[in-house]
Amino acid sequence: MSFASFRNTLLLTLLASLIPCAFAQSLSDQIQIAPPLRRVAPPSSDASAAELERQGDDLRSRKQYLDALDYYKAAMAKAQTASLANKLGITELMLQRFKEAGRDFEHAIKLDRTFADAVNNLAVIDYERRKYRGAVKQYKKAIALRPDSASFYSNLGAAYFARKDFEHATKAYATAVQLDPDIFEHTSHTGITAQMASPEDRAHYDYVVAKLYAKIGDKDHSLEYLRKSMEEGYKDFKNAYTDPEFADLRKDARFDQLMKSKPLALPE
Repeated sequence: MSFASFRNTLLLTLLASLIPCAFAQSLSDQIQIAPPLRRVAPPSSDASAAELERQGDDLRSRKQYLDALDYYKAAMAKAQTASLANKLGITELMLQRFKEAGRDFEHAIKLDRTFADAVNNLAVIDYERRKYRGAVKQYKKAIALRPDSASFYSNLGAAYFARKDFEHATKAYATAVQLDPDIFEHTSHTGITAQMASPEDRAHYDYVVAKLYAKIGDKDHSLEYLRKSMEEGYKDFKNAYTDPEFADLRKDARFDQLMKSKPLALPE
């Protein structure tokens, strides 16, 4: 064997020994996408509609939405109810499948024309899509079906607020607080603030809530939201010295302390 042939053979042997190592290293640096696996057993064909619905509720509470859909659909195949259709819609909404959720809510309404929750939830889709005029219309329909629902009025206020119709928003919120003074404490307003175009709108929203709590004599919550509005840069916070809703709050030493402290606006 010539020296050139021996050299070529040696190089090929070395390359062959290095290639598997290099290939293995490249795989270790890659993200392997595993095939989707079902997290729970599929719905049993022997289970009753009520059993399947309960399992679906449990899965939805654990945010296993795709599995929850399977169980709700299996339950619907056994018993068509407005409640089940509504739960299907809520689960689709959690997955941001607005079109499918809308169909489910409309189905629920067809099954029960008086089912106010489904009408409210249909309005939520319009709200999430920033179709506020449609949301207001649907929320009003829900309120007509259940006029004692604080959450419906709160949702209506959010839709008005997003349209910058502050007068109607304040009236809707005022009714919500009358029906349930804790409405702003046990409901999430993440969706509301997400719809607001500017920090000024969010600050205005908190100021309105502060006025509502002051009006019903809830000083603690009023001061809390007044502070929030100031931290968010509400420009007209000095109106708290003259707005009639704050008349009693102005007698509280904490009010003077808050106004004198002038909390700095928090950066975005």
